[in-house]
Amino acid sequence: MLLALNIGNSHICFGGYSADGKLNFSSRLYADSALSSDELLYKMVNMLALYGANPHEITHVIFSSVVPALTGRLREALHKMCEAPIMEIGPGLKSGVRIRMDNPAQLGGELLCAAVAALQRHDPPLVVLHLDTAVTMLAVDGAGSLVGGVIMPGPQLSLSALVKNTAQLPQVELDARPRRLIGTNTPDCLQSGMVYGTAAMLDGMAGQFREALGAPDAPVIATGQLPAQVRAACRTPIEYRETLVLDGLYAIWKRNCKAR
Repeated sequence: MLLALNIGNSHICFGGYSADGKLNFSSRLYADSALSSDELLYKMVNMLALYGANPHEITHVIFSSVVPALTGRLREALHKMCEAPIMEIGPGLKSGVRIRMDNPAQLGGELLCAAVAALQRHDPPLVVLHLDTAVTMLAVDGAGSLVGGVIMPGPQLSLSALVKNTAQLPQVELDARPRRLIGTNTPDCLQSGMVYGTAAMLDGMAGQFREALGAPDAPVIATGQLPAQVRAACRTPIEYRETLVLDGLYAIWKRNCKAR
Protein backbone atom coordinates (compact mmCIF):
# COMPACT_ATOMS: atom_id res chain seq x y z
CA MET A 1 0.00 0.00 0.00
CA LEU A 2 1.19 3.51 -0.84
CA LEU A 3 0.39 6.05 1.87
CA ALA A 4 0.03 9.58 0.48
CA LEU A 5 -0.17 12.58 2.82
CA ASN A 6 -0.49 16.33 2.43
CA ILE A 7 0.01 18.82 5.25
CA GLY A 8 -1.99 21.97 4.55
CA ASN A 9 -2.54 25.00 6.75
CA SER A 10 -5.90 23.68 7.96
CA HIS A 11 -5.78 19.89 7.53
CA ILE A 12 -3.54 16.89 7.10
CA CYS A 13 -5.08 14.80 4.32
CA PHE A 14 -4.04 11.21 3.69
CA GLY A 15 -5.05 8.24 1.60
CA GLY A 16 -4.05 4.67 0.89
CA TYR A 17 -3.50 3.45 -2.69
CA SER A 18 -3.31 -0.18 -3.76
CA ALA A 19 -0.76 -1.45 -6.28
CA ASP A 20 -3.15 -0.84 -9.19
CA GLY A 21 -3.62 2.83 -8.25
CA LYS A 22 -7.02 2.46 -6.63
CA LEU A 23 -7.68 4.83 -3.72
CA ASN A 24 -8.93 2.53 -0.98
CA PHE A 25 -9.57 5.19 1.66
CA SER A 26 -8.95 8.85 2.44
CA SER A 27 -9.47 11.08 5.44
CA ARG A 28 -8.09 14.17 7.12
CA LEU A 29 -6.95 15.49 10.49
CA TYR A 30 -6.72 19.06 11.75
CA ALA A 31 -3.25 20.45 11.13
CA ASP A 32 -2.37 21.59 14.64
CA SER A 33 1.20 22.92 14.47
CA ALA A 34 1.64 22.12 18.18
CA LEU A 35 1.35 18.35 17.61
CA SER A 36 4.45 16.35 18.49
CA SER A 37 5.74 13.48 16.36
CA ASP A 38 4.31 10.95 18.84
CA GLU A 39 0.91 12.65 18.74
CA LEU A 40 0.96 12.57 14.95
CA LEU A 41 1.94 8.89 15.08
CA TYR A 42 -0.92 8.10 17.47
CA LYS A 43 -3.47 9.89 15.29
CA MET A 44 -2.26 8.27 12.06
CA VAL A 45 -2.21 4.75 13.49
CA ASN A 46 -5.74 5.16 14.84
CA MET A 47 -7.03 6.64 11.59
CA LEU A 48 -5.50 3.76 9.63
CA ALA A 49 -7.16 1.29 12.00
CA LEU A 50 -10.49 3.05 11.42
CA TYR A 51 -10.24 2.06 7.75
CA GLY A 52 -8.98 -1.46 8.44
CA ALA A 53 -5.40 -0.66 7.40
CA ASN A 54 -2.25 -1.73 9.24
CA PRO A 55 1.05 0.20 9.25
CA HIS A 56 2.82 -3.05 8.27
CA GLU A 57 0.90 -2.98 4.97
CA ILE A 58 2.58 0.31 3.96
CA THR A 59 5.24 -0.32 1.32
CA HIS A 60 5.86 3.28 0.20
CA VAL A 61 5.11 6.79 1.48
CA ILE A 62 4.95 10.13 -0.31
CA PHE A 63 4.03 13.43 1.29
CA SER A 64 3.96 17.17 0.73
CA SER A 65 3.84 19.97 3.28
CA VAL A 66 3.34 23.73 3.40
CA VAL A 67 3.71 23.84 7.19
CA PRO A 68 7.44 23.72 8.05
CA ALA A 69 6.71 23.31 11.77
CA LEU A 70 5.04 19.94 11.09
CA THR A 71 7.21 18.65 8.25
CA GLY A 72 10.04 17.24 10.36
CA ARG A 73 7.67 15.86 12.98
CA LEU A 74 5.61 14.05 10.36
CA ARG A 75 8.77 12.60 8.83
CA GLU A 76 9.83 11.37 12.28
CA ALA A 77 6.38 9.91 12.96
CA LEU A 78 6.42 8.06 9.63
CA HIS A 79 9.82 6.53 10.38
CA LYS A 80 8.46 5.31 13.72
CA MET A 81 5.30 3.91 12.14
CA CYS A 82 6.79 1.92 9.26
CA GLU A 83 10.01 1.01 7.48
CA ALA A 84 8.78 2.04 4.04
CA PRO A 85 10.87 4.44 1.93
CA ILE A 86 9.61 8.02 2.19
CA MET A 87 9.42 10.36 -0.80
CA GLU A 88 8.91 14.08 -0.16
CA ILE A 89 7.67 16.61 -2.70
CA GLY A 90 10.50 19.03 -3.44
CA PRO A 91 13.49 19.70 -5.67
CA GLY A 92 14.75 16.59 -7.44
CA LEU A 93 11.38 14.93 -8.00
CA LYS A 94 9.91 14.80 -11.50
CA SER A 95 6.31 15.99 -11.74
CA GLY A 96 5.86 16.13 -15.51
CA VAL A 97 4.66 19.74 -15.23
CA ARG A 98 6.84 22.63 -16.34
CA ILE A 99 6.66 25.53 -13.86
CA ARG A 100 7.06 28.85 -15.67
CA MET A 101 7.10 31.10 -12.61
CA ASP A 102 9.72 33.54 -11.33
CA ASN A 103 10.71 31.20 -8.50
CA PRO A 104 9.36 27.64 -8.92
CA ALA A 105 10.59 26.76 -5.42
CA GLN A 106 7.91 29.07 -3.97
CA LEU A 107 5.11 26.92 -5.36
CA GLY A 108 3.52 24.86 -2.58
CA GLY A 109 3.71 21.09 -2.97
CA GLU A 110 -0.05 20.67 -2.68
CA LEU A 111 -0.60 23.12 -5.54
CA LEU A 112 1.82 21.26 -7.78
CA CYS A 113 0.09 17.98 -6.94
CA ALA A 114 -3.32 19.46 -7.72
CA ALA A 115 -2.09 20.66 -11.11
CA VAL A 116 -0.54 17.26 -11.89
CA ALA A 117 -3.79 15.45 -11.11
CA ALA A 118 -5.91 18.01 -12.99
CA LEU A 119 -3.81 17.47 -16.12
CA GLN A 120 -4.48 13.75 -15.88
CA ARG A 121 -8.21 14.45 -15.99
CA HIS A 122 -8.31 17.16 -18.68
CA ASP A 123 -6.30 18.44 -21.61
CA PRO A 124 -4.84 21.93 -21.13
CA PRO A 125 -5.40 24.83 -20.92
CA LEU A 126 -7.19 24.70 -17.60
CA VAL A 127 -7.71 26.49 -14.29
CA VAL A 128 -6.93 24.77 -10.99
CA LEU A 129 -8.53 26.00 -7.80
CA HIS A 130 -7.34 25.03 -4.31
CA LEU A 131 -9.16 26.19 -1.19
CA ASP A 132 -7.61 25.90 2.25
CA THR A 133 -7.04 28.84 4.57
CA ALA A 134 -6.35 30.75 1.35
CA VAL A 135 -7.91 30.42 -2.08
CA THR A 136 -5.28 29.77 -4.73
CA MET A 137 -6.12 29.79 -8.43
CA LEU A 138 -3.55 28.48 -10.90
CA ALA A 139 -3.35 28.87 -14.67
CA VAL A 140 -2.10 26.04 -16.88
CA ASP A 141 -1.51 27.07 -20.49
CA GLY A 142 -2.15 25.13 -23.68
CA ALA A 143 1.28 23.50 -23.49
CA GLY A 144 0.54 22.12 -20.03
CA SER A 145 2.88 24.56 -18.26
CA LEU A 146 1.96 26.12 -14.95
CA VAL A 147 2.33 29.83 -15.72
CA GLY A 148 1.17 31.50 -12.48
CA GLY A 149 -1.84 32.24 -10.34
CA VAL A 150 -3.44 34.37 -7.64
CA ILE A 151 -3.87 34.04 -3.88
CA MET A 152 -6.99 35.31 -2.12
CA PRO A 153 -8.43 34.92 1.40
CA GLY A 154 -10.61 31.86 1.85
CA PRO A 155 -14.27 32.25 2.87
CA GLN A 156 -13.73 30.79 6.34
CA LEU A 157 -10.83 33.18 6.95
CA SER A 158 -12.86 36.15 5.70
CA LEU A 159 -15.82 35.18 7.87
CA SER A 160 -13.63 34.74 10.96
CA ALA A 161 -12.02 38.14 10.40
CA LEU A 162 -15.42 39.81 10.04
CA VAL A 163 -16.85 38.22 13.19
CA LYS A 164 -13.68 38.90 15.19
CA ASN A 165 -13.35 42.55 14.18
CA THR A 166 -16.97 43.62 14.47
CA ALA A 167 -19.17 43.97 17.52
CA GLN A 168 -22.46 42.46 16.41
CA LEU A 169 -21.89 40.13 13.46
CA PRO A 170 -22.69 36.50 14.33
CA GLN A 171 -20.97 33.31 13.19
CA VAL A 172 -22.87 31.65 10.33
CA GLU A 173 -22.56 28.34 8.49
CA LEU A 174 -21.14 28.44 4.98
CA ASP A 175 -22.38 24.92 4.23
CA ALA A 176 -25.99 25.99 4.75
CA ARG A 177 -27.92 27.33 1.78
CA PRO A 178 -28.77 31.04 2.09
CA ARG A 179 -32.50 31.57 2.28
CA ARG A 180 -32.33 34.42 -0.22
CA LEU A 181 -29.80 36.56 -2.08
CA ILE A 182 -30.94 39.82 -0.48
CA GLY A 183 -31.00 39.18 3.25
CA THR A 184 -33.58 40.79 5.53
CA ASN A 185 -31.73 40.26 8.82
CA THR A 186 -28.11 40.33 9.93
CA PRO A 187 -27.39 36.56 9.87
CA ASP A 188 -29.00 36.18 6.44
CA CYS A 189 -27.13 39.19 5.06
CA LEU A 190 -23.81 37.83 6.32
CA GLN A 191 -24.44 34.29 5.09
CA SER A 192 -25.59 35.48 1.67
CA GLY A 193 -22.63 37.84 1.38
CA MET A 194 -20.12 35.12 2.21
CA VAL A 195 -21.65 32.41 -0.01
CA TYR A 196 -22.71 34.48 -3.02
CA GLY A 197 -19.83 36.93 -2.59
CA THR A 198 -17.24 34.12 -2.65
CA ALA A 199 -18.99 32.55 -5.65
CA ALA A 200 -18.94 35.90 -7.50
CA MET A 201 -15.24 36.29 -6.75
CA LEU A 202 -14.48 32.81 -8.09
CA ASP A 203 -16.65 33.38 -11.18
CA GLY A 204 -14.96 36.69 -11.90
CA MET A 205 -11.42 35.39 -11.48
CA ALA A 206 -12.14 32.21 -13.44
CA GLY A 207 -13.48 34.32 -16.30
CA GLN A 208 -10.39 36.53 -16.31
CA PHE A 209 -8.10 33.49 -16.19
CA ARG A 210 -9.89 31.94 -19.16
CA GLU A 211 -9.56 35.21 -21.07
CA ALA A 212 -5.84 35.45 -20.24
CA LEU A 213 -5.33 31.85 -21.39
CA GLY A 214 -7.27 32.51 -24.59
CA ALA A 215 -9.59 29.64 -23.73
CA PRO A 216 -13.15 30.74 -22.83
CA ASP A 217 -14.18 27.14 -22.14
CA ALA A 218 -11.11 26.03 -20.19
CA PRO A 219 -12.11 23.50 -17.48
CA VAL A 220 -12.05 24.68 -13.86
CA ILE A 221 -11.02 21.92 -11.45
CA ALA A 222 -11.27 22.53 -7.71
CA THR A 223 -10.19 20.80 -4.53
CA GLY A 224 -9.81 21.60 -0.84
CA GLN A 225 -12.35 22.91 1.63
CA LEU A 226 -14.75 24.55 -0.82
CA PRO A 227 -18.24 24.52 0.77
CA ALA A 228 -20.84 22.81 -1.38
CA GLN A 229 -23.15 25.84 -1.21
CA VAL A 230 -20.43 28.11 -2.60
CA ARG A 231 -19.86 25.69 -5.48
CA ALA A 232 -23.59 25.57 -6.13
CA ALA A 233 -23.76 29.38 -6.21
CA CYS A 234 -21.03 29.64 -8.85
CA ARG A 235 -22.18 30.24 -12.42
CA THR A 236 -18.93 28.80 -13.75
CA PRO A 237 -19.03 24.99 -14.05
CA ILE A 238 -16.59 23.71 -11.45
CA GLU A 239 -15.44 20.11 -11.31
CA TYR A 240 -14.74 19.35 -7.67
CA ARG A 241 -12.56 16.44 -6.55
CA GLU A 242 -11.79 16.20 -2.85
CA THR A 243 -8.79 13.89 -3.34
CA LEU A 244 -7.15 15.81 -6.20
CA VAL A 245 -3.95 16.51 -4.23
CA LEU A 246 -3.67 12.88 -3.12
CA ASP A 247 -4.16 11.75 -6.73
CA GLY A 248 -1.33 14.08 -7.74
CA LEU A 249 0.90 12.66 -5.03
CA TYR A 250 0.27 9.16 -6.35
CA ALA A 251 1.01 10.25 -9.94
CA ILE A 252 4.30 11.89 -8.89
CA TRP A 253 5.30 8.84 -6.85
CA LYS A 254 4.59 6.56 -9.80
CA ARG A 255 6.59 8.74 -12.21
CA ASN A 256 9.61 8.86 -9.91
CA CYS A 257 9.52 5.17 -9.07
CA LYS A 258 9.75 4.42 -12.79
CA ALA A 259 12.66 6.84 -13.13
CA ARG A 260 14.70 5.10 -10.45
